[in-house]
Amino acid sequence: MAMADLREWLAKVEEVGELQTLRGVHWDLELGVITEIVGRQRGKPAVLFDDIPGYPSGYRVLVNILSSRNRLALAMGLQPGAREWRRRIKETPLQPPRLVDRGPVMENSMVGEEVDVLKFPVPKWHERDGGRYIGTGDAVITGAPDGDWVNLGTYRAMVHDRNHVGLQIGPTHHGLWHMQAWHARGKPMPVAIVLGMDPLLFLVGANEIPQGVGEYDYAGAVRGEPIDVIKGPITGLPIPAGAEIVLEGFVDLEDWRPEGPYGEFTGYYASGALPMPVVRVEAVHHRNNPIIMGAPPLKPPIVEYCYLGVVWNALLWDMLEAAGVPDITGVCVHMTRNIVVAVSVKQRYPGHAKQAGRIAAQSPLRGGIGHMTIVVDEDIDVADIDEVLWAMCTRVDPERDIEVMRDSTSSFMDPMAPPEKKGGPLVHSRVVIDATRPYEWRDRFPEVVASSPELRQQVLARWGEALKGII
Repeated sequence: MAMADLREWLAKVEEVGELQTLRGVHWDLELGVITEIVGRQRGKPAVLFDDIPGYPSGYRVLVNILSSRNRLALAMGLQPGAREWRRRIKETPLQPPRLVDRGPVMENSMVGEEVDVLKFPVPKWHERDGGRYIGTGDAVITGAPDGDWVNLGTYRAMVHDRNHVGLQIGPTHHGLWHMQAWHARGKPMPVAIVLGMDPLLFLVGANEIPQGVGEYDYAGAVRGEPIDVIKGPITGLPIPAGAEIVLEGFVDLEDWRPEGPYGEFTGYYASGALPMPVVRVEAVHHRNNPIIMGAPPLKPPIVEYCYLGVVWNALLWDMLEAAGVPDITGVCVHMTRNIVVAVSVKQRYPGHAKQAGRIAAQSPLRGGIGHMTIVVDEDIDVADIDEVLWAMCTRVDPERDIEVMRDSTSSFMDPMAPPEKKGGPLVHSRVVIDATRPYEWRDRFPEVVASSPELRQQVLARWGEALKGII
C-alpha cells in the first residue's frame, strides 16, 4: 500500500506497535547515544524524539526508521527482498513525478535573512563530530544543467551557520557529477535538501540508481503511482509535496569549507576534516510540527543498513545480469560487515564464479568502499554470513581462489586510505574470493552433512506441531 508521506507511514508503524516516543532528550549527544544503542540491536522500534530542550514541542527527530522487516514492508509496499523488488521494477514502468500546485511542506517558509536552519533541533550525533549534522536521513535533490535528469542522493550535511550547510558527496555519486557540470559552466548548482519524507524516497535515494534514471521515477514504479512534487520557489527543483522540511539554495564554485570529522558507516572517523562544497541556503520550507529524519552512521553492526541493502542487492543483481553473467542465484551486501559482498551462482562453465566476482567487485554501486567480494555456490544462503564464511573456510584454495584487483576506485572514508593521501585522488585494492566448489571436479566434491530438503520437509510435516517453540 502506497504511503502519502512520512506521517501516514508513522501512523501505520504505531498501529503495529513499532514506534516509541521519548521526551526531553537533548540534541547535544544524548539523542545520538540513544540512537546508537537502539540502532545496533535487532527488533527495536523506531524512536521519535519530542520536547527536545531549547526547541518547541512538536519539533521532532525520528531515528531507527527502517530497521525492521515490518517497517521496511510498509515503506516498500511489498514484502522485503531483492527478488520482490526486482519483480516490481520489471513489472511496473517508471512513473515520472506528478507536479501539483501545493503541498503541506509549504505551510511555513523562511526566505533570505529569515533563514535559520538551527530553528530545528539538529543533533550532534557523535562525540568527536566536527559539528551538528542536519542531513543524515535526507534526500539531496540536484539536476543536470542541460536535461531532465533529476537525482536524489543521501549525502551528509553539516551546519556551518544559520544559512550555510556543508555537503559531503563522494566521487562516484551522481550529485557530484551534476555539481561538476554546473561549475564547468561557471554557474552555481541549485540544490534542495529534504530532511523528512516518505521513507520510500529515502530508501531509493540512499542507493545508487542507474545513471540517467530519476529516483522519483524509480520510486513511483515501486509505489505503482507517481510521487507528488511541487516546484521549488527558489531553485525550480521538484520537491516532495508532503515533505517535512526542505532547504533550498545554491552551491557556489568557490565556497568550500572544512567539513567533519564525522562518525562514518565504516565505524571510524576516517576522512577527518576536508574542504567540501557549501550550500548557501536561501529558503527553508516546513510543515507545522516538522520531523527531521535521522540516519547517522554507527559502528557496525548497524541493523538499519541491513534492510537498506535490499535495494542495493536488487540493483547489483540487475547489473550482473546486464553484464552477461548467467545463473545468479543470490546477492547480498553485508553492510553490517563494512560492505562485504556475497554473490551465489549456479556454475555453468570454467571461470563463471570469478567472472561474477570480478564484475561485482568493480561495481560503481559500492561507492569506492568495500575490499572483499565472495562468490559461493547456489546451496549457500548469501544472506547468512555464517554460511558464507563456512564456504570460505572449506571451498577455497588460497593459491588459486583468491585474486587481488589493484587500482580500484576508493574513498576518503576508507579507514585504510593513507593519511597523507586524504583529500586527493585515491585508489585501493580489492579481493575476489572464489568460494565455490572447483568447477573441474565439482561433481566429486565431498557431500555436505545436512538433511536433504525432501527429508527435512517430510519430518517437519510429521513433527512440526510438536516442535513449535523449539524451532
